[in-house]
Amino acid sequence: MNDRSAAPGSLALVEALVNTLDLESGADALDTAEGRARLGLPEDTGDAAEELARVRELRESLRAALLAHAGHPPHREVTPLGELLAAAPLLVTVDERDGSARLAAAGPASLLSRTADAVAQALIAGTWTRLKACEAVTCHWAYYDRSPAGRGRWCSMQVCGARAKMRRYRAK
Repeated sequence: MNDRSAAPGSLALVEALVNTLDLESGADALDTAEGRARLGLPEDTGDAAEELARVRELRESLRAALLAHAGHPPHREVTPLGELLAAAPLLVTVDERDGSARLAAAGPASLLSRTADAVAQALIAGTWTRLKACEAVTCHWAYYDRSPAGRGRWCSMQVCGARAKMRRYRAK
């Protein structure tokens, strides 16, 4: 749906995860092997169903946070993102050669750990609140707001923005 360029750095992972579900059509990329592989998720096995349920829960908690970044209420009741990310602790690692420090996932490189790392890196870079969800209730697509004032409202001016403006015009 989105005609914008991808979010910078590790935020691209968060954006890609949220955008695995097309609310308008109901198509969920997590239902396909290709969609799961793009996020580094395991093949569809017996344990995979449980893992996919957790990934979907993470996706919808991220969507609620991105809606909040845009000033909108959650789209539905979700587990708070902070509770989910608490299960993926981060460590500060220091390079002995040059003393540079960085955050790294404490556990295995699961999608939850990679997401926690991406959020932390975006917080440090000051880009976390620029990742938003489209205000259109049939969309809620994730997009990175590059507008100078940081007040973008739609994933696409040509689609969601145009629809909203046309509805307002017709209501007059």
